[in-house]
Amino acid sequence: MRLTTKGRFAVTAMIDLALRSNNGPVALAAISQRQQISLSYLEQLFGKLRRHELVESTRGPGGGYSLGRKADEITVADIIVAVDEPIDATGCAGKENCMGDEAGRCMTHDLWASLNQKMIEYLDSISLRKLVDDQLAKGVSVEEVPIKRAISSVPVVKPIKVTAPNSVFALGSALSK
Repeated sequence: MRLTTKGRFAVTAMIDLALRSNNGPVALAAISQRQQISLSYLEQLFGKLRRHELVESTRGPGGGYSLGRKADEITVADIIVAVDEPIDATGCAGKENCMGDEAGRCMTHDLWASLNQKMIEYLDSISLRKLVDDQLAKGVSVEEVPIKRAISSVPVVKPIKVTAPNSVFALGSALSK
């Protein structure tokens, strides 16, 4: 049993988002670049996270994603379940037909089902806030986002006025004068 990239990437992206959530919505392109996760894959994951109300989206300039709830109210289990990541060590996906439909459960079914329960309890005990605090304690730096201004600090360059003829006919009449 192994957690696939879907679950790992979703948790990583949520930590990144939570680290930067105080500065307003975070663009998926920025998360993609920092975490080296495909932008299209992040869009799929964040669609699922949004449907489970773990994130909120803001459209338009300066838009992006922000947390749908406080970081201490979101658990790792919430994130894993939201992206449809199965947490299952049984060979039968919990259907109790490990040995086939006729034979029923295998001898170790209860062992693996118990492991599933322990994994869910463990992942449910870890909040996104704890993961963010762990990253900050390790010295992860969160860059300050420059303030976006409506008025540019770059001077506006006036367009050059073109006095050249705009057609062969205009050129001919200019030369004949």
